[in-house]
Amino acid sequence: MRSGNRLGIREALTRRALPRIPYPVSRIPCPVSRVHMEDNGTRKVVCGVIGAGWWGTYAHLPALISHPRAKLVAIQTRDRDSAAKIARDFNIPRTFTSADELIAQEDLEAVVISSVPHLHFPQAMAALRRGLHVLVEKPMTFTAAEACELVELAQANKRQLLACFPWHHTRHGQEARRLIAQRELGEVRMISVLMTNPVDHLIRGAATFPTHGRPYIEPQAETYSDPAVAGGGQIYTQVAHVAGYLTFLTGARAAQVFARFHNDGCRLDIFDVLNVELENGCIASIASTGATPLENRLYEVRIYGTKACLFMELWSGTMTVMRRDGGGETRYPDLTPSEIFPERAPAQNLVDSILGLATAVSPGALGLASMEVVEAACASARTGQNIRLRESPR
Repeated sequence: MRSGNRLGIREALTRRALPRIPYPVSRIPCPVSRVHMEDNGTRKVVCGVIGAGWWGTYAHLPALISHPRAKLVAIQTRDRDSAAKIARDFNIPRTFTSADELIAQEDLEAVVISSVPHLHFPQAMAALRRGLHVLVEKPMTFTAAEACELVELAQANKRQLLACFPWHHTRHGQEARRLIAQRELGEVRMISVLMTNPVDHLIRGAATFPTHGRPYIEPQAETYSDPAVAGGGQIYTQVAHVAGYLTFLTGARAAQVFARFHNDGCRLDIFDVLNVELENGCIASIASTGATPLENRLYEVRIYGTKACLFMELWSGTMTVMRRDGGGETRYPDLTPSEIFPERAPAQNLVDSILGLATAVSPGALGLASMEVVEAACASARTGQNIRLRESPR
């Protein structure tokens, strides 16, 4: 990408039309002291992005630039020259190498935290203490206790705290959640998930090329391969998605977790298998690996209820409901390629939720639910024990 093409990137991003989901209206007030009004009277949310790396430049910068009610004014990345180049290319006025300096900006109302995983918690805590609304990339934190601290602080300060789970924003995800909530599947008894994505080269530190979209820059090797930075391998990188999705769909948190990992000669886990019992008594299995061909990555979600079964393939964008009484099946329209993984939706939903135009699709509580499963799975794989988080009705 040419550094001289400053406005071309922004104009292209603004013109790209993506489907918007009509979320319910938010009830959390914005911090009045930081409200920004344009000369024409339009209210805009002034935003910054911490960690303008691979995913920050691919998903979050374009999301905020293309949102008509967002005003992206600042980015942070550790390298000063890289920050300056990104700012030129995306036409962003302020750059910082320190997250604290960005957070201290007086006019900021919200930040997206897309830094390396081990910095998510301290940076999100600093932003919330500053009175900012926050979107945090997954994994939201390293531990469930850290995630709980963030959720409680956001609630106490009446600020939006969102976790970054793009699959929650699809038409199929929203409809599946509605069907479960309205008992159209009956009581959900079992969920089976197979989730593969070819990222094992990142976890092994063997290469840094991404497997999604055309990146502006490539990720740094230690982001995924250094245990002190990444937290874990497949469990933190990919299973965190699935763990959050279980609670998103069912509204139930994990009660018990039993897990086995295989590192396949790597410092971090490459193959993961989890058995999870949810607090509503539903049992779930999760199998996930990054060691798979790009041409055959899978995200199969099979939900078995007492009245009907729901089958989704998230990478293919398909969804079918089959009734158990022989009443036939319902095949939902396939998602378009741009809908399958709506990477811009989380940051745009942050803006909408601050403005009161929508509720948070993936509130911090879902990030906490995800971290409970991730942390319990790591403990189970390490000790060989079943980890009980809370009671279940069975």
